[in-house]
Amino acid sequence: MICFIRAWTGILGSLIFLGAAFAQSAGAPDNVQLKPIQVAPHTYFVQGRPEMGSSANQNFISNAGFVITPEGVVVMDALGSPILAQKLLAEIKKITNQKVVAVIVSHYHADHVYGLQEFKKIGASIYAQGEGRNYLSSETAKQRLIASRIDFAPWVNANTRLISADVWIDEKKRLNIGGVEFLITRVGPAHAPEDLIVYVPSEKVLFAGDLVFRGRIPFVGNADSKGWLLALDEIEMLNPNVVIPGHGAYSVKPVEDIGFTRAYLKYLRESMSAAAINMDPFEEAYQQVDWSEYEGMPLFRSANRMNAYNVYLSIQAE
Repeated sequence: MICFIRAWTGILGSLIFLGAAFAQSAGAPDNVQLKPIQVAPHTYFVQGRPEMGSSANQNFISNAGFVITPEGVVVMDALGSPILAQKLLAEIKKITNQKVVAVIVSHYHADHVYGLQEFKKIGASIYAQGEGRNYLSSETAKQRLIASRIDFAPWVNANTRLISADVWIDEKKRLNIGGVEFLITRVGPAHAPEDLIVYVPSEKVLFAGDLVFRGRIPFVGNADSKGWLLALDEIEMLNPNVVIPGHGAYSVKPVEDIGFTRAYLKYLRESMSAAAINMDPFEEAYQQVDWSEYEGMPLFRSANRMNAYNVYLSIQAE
């Protein structure tokens, strides 16, 4: 009788758990799929959607990539929610039996790091640029996570947490895993204070993080646009065959495709410079600019005005 009660209690507990999980996800169907794209013999990436993050897309708005070596898989960025990281791990398992041993963070923006805890669970080492320490301890990071638990629920929730790196990189690092070299370089401040780029010479592939955007308006935020332009020059000097951006399709014509991000940043600076220096009202300056080249692109309405305003402010501070 006792055994029967224990068994029934266990079944009932499972039913309650499943019921709660179903209730939590009600209204937020899981219809987001990740499809790895092979871009080099041992390199793949998944492409996020050109949208604002939401519960519907599980914050799948950025890219992630991975390289398979004889001694494990190295992942670049962890995506924007734990569920996405779980899906990425499942897709990696379909391609290789190798375990994920390292994750390199391009920068600590929410859409690139909220999946880190899933990689931490399986014992992967996390590498990030040293300035990321400041972000993790900031009120900005804390408030962003609080807001994300609402905006991206149930996929980002009370169990989602920010994860620190195991290895902080302050200059350059050569990471060798299974005979495959990963050249990790600190750049910037540029898109973020803690940008990293990762070049894999044997694959001729460069992971650019959010220094490169394709097919949508870049997110400038409080970026250092001058430093960002210098970082793009540094990417080109490595002469990769393939560039995987933080957002958008991969590039097999790096000079041409990097040119889009460069041209946009230069246009912002040129358009806002005189008004910023002369302390003219931002709204008047913004309305006088011809945005026709960009206004038909995804996220123009969401991002462009904010981008221009932040560049306007940053020029005043230079």
